[in-house]
Amino acid sequence: MSAKQIISTEGAPKAIGPYSQAVIHNGLAYLSGQIPLDPVTGQVVAGDISEQTVRVFENLTVVLFACGSSLDRVLKTTVYLKDMSEFPHMNDVYARYFHVNPPARATVEVSRLPRDVRVEIECIAAVD
Repeated sequence: MSAKQIISTEGAPKAIGPYSQAVIHNGLAYLSGQIPLDPVTGQVVAGDISEQTVRVFENLTVVLFACGSSLDRVLKTTVYLKDMSEFPHMNDVYARYFHVNPPARATVEVSRLPRDVRVEIECIAAVD
């Protein structure tokens, strides 16, 4: 049995609570949900759901890289939306990042997200 490996990278926003950016165990990377925080300022990026979703994917990409993985190796995502009416706009951005062989996905509307953002995405990816 392999031990879990905690991943932390300066290229993504620091955890805003008692959790890790990602944990690797048995060939899988479990990424904590990313919200649209600028990793330099720690502030929520201004803009609509599309702009916030782009920032989330930029953050996920950096954490995946730190895990030795990439968006191409993502197996499953969970998308949390503050307002499901914004799904089409989020989905358009999502499709740009997963245009070939997209992962499995669940999308749910929630009443509130950290820092009152519009979107949060978590994922599980294969690692070497």
